[in-house]
Amino acid sequence: MNILNHSEMGHKSTTFAENNMNLSCNGRTLDLSMPIVMGILNLTPDSFFDGGKHQQTDNILESCANMLNEGARIIDIGGVSTRPGAPEVSEGEEINRVVPILQQLVKNFPETWFSIDTFRARVARICIENGASIINDISGGELDGEMFQIIAQHQVPYVLMHMHGTPQTMQQHPMQGAVVTEVADFFKRKVTELTMLGAHQIILDPGFGFGKSLEANYQLLKNLGTLRINQLPLLAGVSRKSMINKVLNTRPADALNGTSVLNTFALQNGANLLRVHDVKEAVECIKLVAMYQNVSE
Repeated sequence: MNILNHSEMGHKSTTFAENNMNLSCNGRTLDLSMPIVMGILNLTPDSFFDGGKHQQTDNILESCANMLNEGARIIDIGGVSTRPGAPEVSEGEEINRVVPILQQLVKNFPETWFSIDTFRARVARICIENGASIINDISGGELDGEMFQIIAQHQVPYVLMHMHGTPQTMQQHPMQGAVVTEVADFFKRKVTELTMLGAHQIILDPGFGFGKSLEANYQLLKNLGTLRINQLPLLAGVSRKSMINKVLNTRPADALNGTSVLNTFALQNGANLLRVHDVKEAVECIKLVAMYQNVSE
């Protein structure tokens, strides 16, 4: 297996934030001073782009291996679709979808950082106990009041995402207006709550597409760097989303080029992680932006 080393992903850009950029879990350290890629591994039958793609264990293992070979440093596993209007999935069903696969992935790829995309504290705890290294919470602790305690107790890195409403309601009245200020205030409040509990490994995600109007998504993208709190790393998840398709009149299946363009903007505006369906192209964006930013004037 020809997995890319971190050093092979380009020279470190001096324009990327370099404080608080190391994540630690299970005796391992992940350096975020150079942007990295988080590959999406959906275990759901109804996700907006790849729903139903990963239903067989062999296929899942192959997809994970491919993303690692293409340069992913984190694999983000999701058992519940969070597309607008997605039906609710029970906690038990989410556990049944995610935990057995996580166990197989940890067994086959023991050095890999696995992130769990969940807003449920119990799911987070069980997955951490089964080898997960990161919890990626679309609700920023809003949908389960026990989540922050679990993160603090287990001292795992935590993706703090902003969402307006829930997946079932978020596009009924999407955010408009002073969205940058509102998201920044949310981050300040939640980071304070987490740090008071003793959780300090926090990644900030503005939640593109999660209850924001089209213009609001682009305001957040353009002002991504201003959302950084306490020099914490920033995650951008724009992969194949409607903020691309509404502008280009495309479908998710046709939105790879648009995704690369927006990933480039995100990197230029300070993103430290790109959460994507297409790892190879995102790694190329990182290399090209690093070259562009490091070239002498």
